[in-house]
Amino acid sequence: METPKFLIADNSDYPEKIYILHTDFPRFLLDVETEEIEWFDELEEEPDVDLETEIAELMEKAFDFFDHEMNSYEDEE
Repeated sequence: METPKFLIADNSDYPEKIYILHTDFPRFLLDVETEEIEWFDELEEEPDVDLETEIAELMEKAFDFFDHEMNSYEDEE
C-alpha cells in the first residue's frame, strides 16, 4: 500500500489538538499548536547532512501540507 508522506491526525482524548503525522523516514508526530515533535526514528548526525536544516525543511513541508489541507476544507464549505 502506498501511503502519503503527511497525514492530519486527531484523537478524542485530546479534542483541542491537531497533529501532523509524517510517515516517511524520519517518522514523527507534530503538534500543530505547540510545534512539539515526537520522533519515532533515531536521528543520527551524518557528515554530509546538516540535521538542523533537514528538520527545519521537514517542519516547513509539514506546515505547508497542513495549510493546504485546511484551505481545501474551507474551499469545500
